[in-house]
Amino acid sequence: MVKEVKAKKGEKEDYLRLGIPGFDKLINPGIPKGTSNLVEGGPGSGKTVFCLTLAMNAIKQGKKVLYMSFEEPEARLKSHLAKFGWNISDYEKKDKLMIKRFNALDIARSVEALLSEAKKELLIDVQSVLIPKDFSPDIVLIDSLSSIASAFSGENSRFRIYMEQLFRYLEGHEITSFLIREVSNPSHIGNTFVEQGEAVSFLSDGIISIYNVFYDSGKRGRAIEIIKMRGTDIDRRMVECDVKNRKGFIVSESTLKGNYKLT
Repeated sequence: MVKEVKAKKGEKEDYLRLGIPGFDKLINPGIPKGTSNLVEGGPGSGKTVFCLTLAMNAIKQGKKVLYMSFEEPEARLKSHLAKFGWNISDYEKKDKLMIKRFNALDIARSVEALLSEAKKELLIDVQSVLIPKDFSPDIVLIDSLSSIASAFSGENSRFRIYMEQLFRYLEGHEITSFLIREVSNPSHIGNTFVEQGEAVSFLSDGIISIYNVFYDSGKRGRAIEIIKMRGTDIDRRMVECDVKNRKGFIVSESTLKGNYKLT
């Protein structure tokens, strides 16, 4: 379960653990509150289930979670949750969880209108564009950053301005965020292809990468590693992970071994 690392008497508790045991052992003392973190990987690697798992664990500890989908409709996401044995109706009724679908093109048009009104200045009201005013979350999950970047196609400077302001807003309100980004190749291990939204890698406080693993034997698997996490000590190993019914996303303590390729 997600729980805050116990602070010393008189100190503020500033870190979160995600309630995924193998993952939590990779980071000490936890993920700093108010940080923006990328969760990146290829199709089918388990990014969405990772975020749904940490969301359910957070809610069980009394946190409020906003899941913002730019791809899948609310009903499909709720169906995913049901497969893992998570009954979310009570959480929604108690105002602990909001799952909401957004249109990325509408976001891009709204940002353009705000920038025009502000005469291209950097400061815009991101809450009016993205964050619902009737819900005050502790954790925000955005699925996916790739969809938002695509909506800003050809307008990279405006996309960057928007993301800078979004990160500033989240940090200012001490909201911890996890932004899913789909990548075709793990560029940080030697590939040169530049993905949409690449600039956000430099703006983010943390990067969590999840991989599809293809072994020479023909076996397929998954692996996870923490690329960076400001303000913490991280175990830089790449470890095995998986998605299981009734359990969600699980992380092993075993280092990835053998002959394999990553995507």
